[in-house]
Amino acid sequence: MKYLDTFSSFSVNDLGKARKFYEEILGLDVRDNPMGLLELHLSENKTVMVYPKPDHQPASFTVFNFVVADIEQAVDDLIRQGVTFEQYKGTIDTDAKGISRSEHGPAIAWFKDPSGNILSVIQGQG
Repeated sequence: MKYLDTFSSFSVNDLGKARKFYEEILGLDVRDNPMGLLELHLSENKTVMVYPKPDHQPASFTVFNFVVADIEQAVDDLIRQGVTFEQYKGTIDTDAKGISRSEHGPAIAWFKDPSGNILSVIQGQG
């Protein structure tokens, strides 16, 4: 089987709040879809669909990762926008800002959208 394209999607409980968060806080290109969905345009060929679900239950895992050049700056910028980063102690440990630094992978910090979906900013290579 040959696929023509792929895309990812996730649900939210309020499209208006999702639009405001993804557009105004995260700075994404958010467009309406004729089917009543939101399209998050990440690049020319990458789109994520966001759909309303009245009985939405956020996943217990990260649904969306944003690779950034400078995690310190990204976290600071998002904190200034009112984003609160998750704090973890145990298997995963985060510092006071919410950044996990591991010798086994890149630095990463988790936060939630208005519907409780877990998102992250992760330090890119280079």
